[in-house]
Amino acid sequence: MGIEEHLGYNILTTSLEKLVDWARKSSLWPATFGLACCAIEMIVTAANRWDIARFGMEAFRASPRQADLMIIAGTVCKKMMPAIERIYEQMPEPKWVIAMGACACSGGIFDSYSVVQGIDLYLPVDVYIPGCPPRPEGLLYGILKLHEKILRDPFLTQKYREKVQARREAA
Repeated sequence: MGIEEHLGYNILTTSLEKLVDWARKSSLWPATFGLACCAIEMIVTAANRWDIARFGMEAFRASPRQADLMIIAGTVCKKMMPAIERIYEQMPEPKWVIAMGACACSGGIFDSYSVVQGIDLYLPVDVYIPGCPPRPEGLLYGILKLHEKILRDPFLTQKYREKVQARREAA
């Protein structure tokens, strides 16, 4: 009896890179940073109607050292930026950021000196979810887009550190 007769079609081959990317996609642990009304919509995605648990993300992490996805939900004031940056820096690599809501994406209707006019001036954002506030379906769609991005991401690459550093120096 040959090995092909014994195993049949029970062999799957892939590269280590694709296996690691699949594992990363399937086990995102979000560190939430709910700052305004968008946080309520983010919390609702964990409810039974939308059930973020189907993506393996039901455990929102309170500790940044246990999270690899930061969801910025709501209006970001300049007073909060040091805390947000500290939490982001404490997250292990690789890490991703979702900007949820018009305020996190572009400052929203608050064109004032105290509101950050887009979190991407300080952190590398992977997925933008527009709306005021965006629906839970929008967050789920953004998570699916992040999954696609993770699957396309080369193995163990560094994120856009130089890009963010250049923006900080220009501002």
